[in-house]
Amino acid sequence: MGTDPVSHFIQVRDGLRLHARLHGEPDDRRLPVVCLPGLSRTAEDFDRLARHLAAEGRRVLALDYRGRGLSAWDPEPRNYDLQVESNDIADVLTALGITRATFVGTSRGGLHIMLLGALRPAFLAAAVLNDIGPVIDPAGLTRIKGYIGKAPPLPDWDATLAALKRIGAGHFTDLDEAEWRAYAELTFQEKDGRIVGRYDPGLMVNLAAMDLDKVPELWPQFDGLAALPLLVVRGANSDLLSPATAAIMLARHPGAALVTVAGQGHAPLLRDAPTIDRIAAFVARQDGQAGQVG
Repeated sequence: MGTDPVSHFIQVRDGLRLHARLHGEPDDRRLPVVCLPGLSRTAEDFDRLARHLAAEGRRVLALDYRGRGLSAWDPEPRNYDLQVESNDIADVLTALGITRATFVGTSRGGLHIMLLGALRPAFLAAAVLNDIGPVIDPAGLTRIKGYIGKAPPLPDWDATLAALKRIGAGHFTDLDEAEWRAYAELTFQEKDGRIVGRYDPGLMVNLAAMDLDKVPELWPQFDGLAALPLLVVRGANSDLLSPATAAIMLARHPGAALVTVAGQGHAPLLRDAPTIDRIAAFVARQDGQAGQVG
């Protein structure tokens, strides 16, 4: 297979068909890596990181949650819920024979890691939390709530790139034109002659109902990761994971390490070589632990 990904489609417990990308081959000497994307993001966000890890001889799974990427849309938008998705993750891992892995979670994916630590800890050997913590900054949530599921279809890629820059240029200050174009292609897709998001707009239903003044803090769930090796990645311009929260995370988890990605906001794209190298080195250090993938 080399480093080219292979798509797998798995029917989960309620019958919905989900998509996962698998890179690399099984190797009993190396723990697999499971990559969980952000709220409206897809498995392809991890493509550059996954190819790097697979080239080192490691199996990597990246998941499209229901309603995102190549996974089926749910006819009931309220099922775009952390608990439902957590069950989906467990179903996909079981179907693909993954019993234990290092998890990399971007934003919502990091919330899933914390929930798995509380509900299904046997899956977790180590964790990378990408720009997410137990306290979510309301400013970032307000910004996300303002555009998820609300963007109209766009006529062409030039208009799409301009729209993405309007939303993100203040958060991603170091991207060149080629990187902006790659970011746009990971965020949008062409469908019926128009450019649209790569997710079901129904994602906005639960988000719209969220009271931003009552978002719970997840310190107990974060503390449940205390026995695991932990790497925290934070965008220097992030409006979702504050420096203060990141500092408390390191204080409460003395074995944790922090990587700050300059020039990027929420969430770091995990496409630059220094960040990929740091994650790859962290992943490699976990290989003494038991783990396998079918």
